[in-house]
Amino acid sequence: MSKRKPNPKTERQINQYDKILQENIEAALPGLIKNILHINAVTSEELPDSIQHTKERKPDLLKKITDGDGNTFVLHIEFQTKNDAEMVYRMAEYWAMLLRSYKIPVKQYVIYIGEEPVTMPTSITNGSSYYNYSLISIATIDYHIFLGSDKPEEKVFAILGDFGEESPELVIRKIATDITKTANGDLEKDRLKNQLRVLAQLRNLASSKTDIMEHISTFFKEENDILYRAGEKKGIEQGTENTKTILVKNLLLQTDFTVTKIASLADTTEAFVRKIKREMQAAKS
Repeated sequence: MSKRKPNPKTERQINQYDKILQENIEAALPGLIKNILHINAVTSEELPDSIQHTKERKPDLLKKITDGDGNTFVLHIEFQTKNDAEMVYRMAEYWAMLLRSYKIPVKQYVIYIGEEPVTMPTSITNGSSYYNYSLISIATIDYHIFLGSDKPEEKVFAILGDFGEESPELVIRKIATDITKTANGDLEKDRLKNQLRVLAQLRNLASSKTDIMEHISTFFKEENDILYRAGEKKGIEQGTENTKTILVKNLLLQTDFTVTKIASLADTTEAFVRKIKREMQAAKS
């Protein structure tokens, strides 16, 4: 049987998720620990992000936590964008290595942000041995939990949450407006708006009756884009060449859209898109 070739588009999507998580996780972590993991963390201490005995492993996030009851433990979080049947074994390996390294209890969570329904096993039973970790699917979490944060880096993740009975258009408008109000300066607003575009493009709610992309596609043109409209009230100048360059680069990296479609989404010319594409290709060579 031939080995299945990796899907370049899927790999790009996973890389974009990882980049956004890395950019936002420290700011969003206190809210995630409190509201999603339901841990009352009194103190949080950074731990090395790699562990090595006979082999090296690099967890996504490690913290030494002391909670309100005085319990101290290692908090280990992995972010997963697709189902992995081997995940439970990976987590078990992490658990054993972390326990050996720090000699204190280890609490482990996998936060799933993939588009398919989650199917990963969370436990192993082998004779008298038993192991399990906690698995949380972000699509089952009320988006208000993220939107209620005072940190825009955490608000961005509301786009991945559960909208309940609310229309995607209304939810996206709320998220965009809140991000614009709480972001600190134009550069941060641009970065967060681009992150929201990426997450919105990547989101595909397999368990939902509504395809969110059908509802947000009209928001990507400047005259209809809620992300631009929210900024207009504060007199933020949009559509500058710098902003268009960032958006075009993101679309070239994150999608398989044609030059014509990217030019339409970025409200620019096809010549401008081709110019950016040539510059990106030259930078790689």
